Amino acid sequence: MPRRAKVAVIGGGILGLAHAYVAARRGHSVVLCERGRATTGASIRNFGMIWPIGQPSGEMHRMALRSREIWLEVLRAARLPHLPTGSLHVAYHDDEADVLREFAGIAPRVGYECEWLDPSGVIERSGAVQPKGLKGGLWSATEFTVDPRLVVARLPEYLAELGVALHFGSAVTHIDLPWIELGVGSYEADVAILCIGDDFETLFPDLFRVSGLTRCKLQMMRTAPQSGGWQLGPSLAAGLTLRFYKAFQMCTTLSKLKERVAREKPEYEKYLIHVLVSQTADGAITLGDSHQYGVCVDIFDRPEIDELILREAETFLQLPDFHIAERWHGVCSTHAEKPFFEAEPAAGVHIVTAPGGSGMTLSFGLAERTMAGLGL
Repeated sequence: MPRRAKVAVIGGGILGLAHAYVAARRGHSVVLCERGRATTGASIRNFGMIWPIGQPSGEMHRMALRSREIWLEVLRAARLPHLPTGSLHVAYHDDEADVLREFAGIAPRVGYECEWLDPSGVIERSGAVQPKGLKGGLWSATEFTVDPRLVVARLPEYLAELGVALHFGSAVTHIDLPWIELGVGSYEADVAILCIGDDFETLFPDLFRVSGLTRCKLQMMRTAPQSGGWQLGPSLAAGLTLRFYKAFQMCTTLSKLKERVAREKPEYEKYLIHVLVSQTADGAITLGDSHQYGVCVDIFDRPEIDELILREAETFLQLPDFHIAERWHGVCSTHAEKPFFEAEPAAGVHIVTAPGGSGMTLSFGLAERTMAGLGL
C-alpha cells in the first residue's frame, strides 16, 4: 500500500524544514522529501543570522519578528544552541552615521527596537570593533545567530520526533496529486509544498522559465575557531550594508551614502559587496559576501572578491586571528521585484521559494503564512 500524508514538503533546506515543522505542530501528518542525502545548499552556506532589522517596515518586518519567535521555540525544544548577542551596524563616515541616526529616529514609530550609540557605547558592546575613526553605531538586541551547519543538520532529527516522515536522498520526479513520485516509491498527499531553492528545472520547469526568478551567487569565508574562547559579541555590519537591506531605504540620507560608495569604491559596486560578520558555535568567524546574478552561475570563485571582502572587514573588525580556513560560495534563488516567490501550478500544489538571501530570517514566519493561506 502506498504511504500517505496530509502535507508533503519538497525540499530539505531551512524553508522546507520550517514548513514541515509548522504543519506538524498544527497536527497534520507530514512527509519531507529532499533529493540530497543531506542539505548542502544555501541553507548551510550562510551567516546563520536571524536578522529582522534588515527587513522593510510593515508586513515583512512583522513576518521576520514572528519567525524569530518560532525560531526560539524550535531551538529550545530541539536543544540546539544560538548566540543571542544582537547586532551592531557601525559607522566610519559621516554619511553612514547620518543614515543610522535617521533610522534610529524613525525606528520606534515603525516597530524596530534599536538605538544610536556613540563610539564609547559601541566599544562597550563589542571589543571586536575597530575604535580608530569610529563615529558610532546602531545597536539592536533583536538579532541572534545560529550555526547553520549544525542547526540545519540536526533539525530533521527533531522533526522526526514530531512524527514527520523523512526521505533524504529521494528526489521527487513527478507530482499529480494525490500522487507524488519519488525515489523510494509513491506517496499520497492532499497538499504538496515545494521549497526547492534554485532548482528551476526538475518540477514545473515551464512555470519557472517565465517566473522572473534568477540565481544569486555569494562568496564567503570562515576563519578557524578563534583561540582562547574569544567571542565576537554582536554580529557586525558596516556602511556598505546599508545599501543592501531594504529597512534602510526609508532613510532620506541613504542616497548620499550610495553616491559616495559608487564614486569611491567602484569595485565594491561591480561585485555588489557588503561585509557582514558572525560567529559559529565553535568560535569561527564567518565573513562575506558578494552578489552575482544570473540563471547560469559561474562555478569558479574570484580571489579578488575575497580580497575585497577582507580589505573592507579589516577597516572595522579586530580579530585575534584573521587566517581564513574555509572559502566557499552559496547560490540562492531570488526575484527582482518580490521578497519571495509563490505560485500554484496545480490544485493543491504550492511553490514557495526565493526569499532572496533572507531565508534564515523569514523561514518560520513564511511557513506560518503559507499554512494560513492554505487553510491548514
